[in-house]
Amino acid sequence: MRVVVAPARFQGSLGAGQAAAAIETGLRRARPDAEVVRVPVGDGGPGTLEAVLAAGFERLPVAATGPTGEPVAAAVAVDGARAFVEPAQASGLERLPGGRPGPLGATTRGTGELLRAVLDLGARQVVVGTGGGAASDGGAGMAAALGVRLLDRDGAELPPGGAALLRLARVDRSGLDRRLGAVRVTVAYDEDIPLVGPEGTAQAARRAGAGPDDVLLLDSALRRYARVLADDLGLELAATPGAGAGGGLGAGAVAFLGAELRPGAEVMLELVGFERALDGADLVVTGEARLDARSLGGGAPLGVARAAAGHGVPVVALAGAVEVADRELRAAGFEEGHALLELEPDPDRALAEAGPLLERLAERVGRAWASLP
Repeated sequence: MRVVVAPARFQGSLGAGQAAAAIETGLRRARPDAEVVRVPVGDGGPGTLEAVLAAGFERLPVAATGPTGEPVAAAVAVDGARAFVEPAQASGLERLPGGRPGPLGATTRGTGELLRAVLDLGARQVVVGTGGGAASDGGAGMAAALGVRLLDRDGAELPPGGAALLRLARVDRSGLDRRLGAVRVTVAYDEDIPLVGPEGTAQAARRAGAGPDDVLLLDSALRRYARVLADDLGLELAATPGAGAGGGLGAGAVAFLGAELRPGAEVMLELVGFERALDGADLVVTGEARLDARSLGGGAPLGVARAAAGHGVPVVALAGAVEVADRELRAAGFEEGHALLELEPDPDRALAEAGPLLERLAERVGRAWASLP
């Protein structure tokens, strides 16, 4: 019996690698003879760096600017000419001092510094994730760190943050790092949202602490940003799916890095070599903290299920909580889904004991699928 174990992180409790180890432990209790291949996965958001490192990339530390200007210790993943940059490492919510949100003034400058670091290392193929960001600046801070000047009507450079884009008059790319011309950049977006509008970046900024007035201001500022990008660069990005991901980082990456926008799970599965791991597999076990409607809209487990379907391999999902019906799971490509809450109904205890509970749940799966070769 060959089982591919490919979970994403269980937010708040287990990293993707820890979850994979717990699942393997449980499976082996039921099937000591099983061949287990661990392939932790992600969708480009927080925790994806760990999955990429588990696939053999090297972790390299980088000192960067945090979302509100403070220095932070971040990291990138490199494998020869390939590199992965997780924006949350420098510009994420978890980097906010004291956890205090600053949605109007937060910057993605640190993400640009991570990109500059992988250019220094000779990267020629760079994947940039999204998700978990504290900033909604359309990637303006990232661009500034790479030499772009964002100017007001008087020719002065704008201060950091999405709100400042309301005063944007023009962009000057003359100082943009020339090495980017020889680099292929792919943005692995976790949400296919547009830059502006009722489903766009500003609305998503609520998760970063934006209130109703902040949302209105940010949407107006990002509309201004989109108009200037259209006028100065000839790029119509306001309604492009994925351009609004990562606080609008997708739009900035297209405008200034020449990036391609692609669904995050799809890109990350390619990066960690998931298709190769499926060869000869009898079963795939995936999972994440919460399996809900959003998961079925494009999360990492869904990407796993779709890839496995192409090889005719059944997929079982394990999660902290399963909030979709069995028929919805089956329609999405999962044979079944099980929750830690089946073993421990108290959510706080389930979170605190996620590792042992996940082992027990995986053991159940191993016994239920014991009829496999």
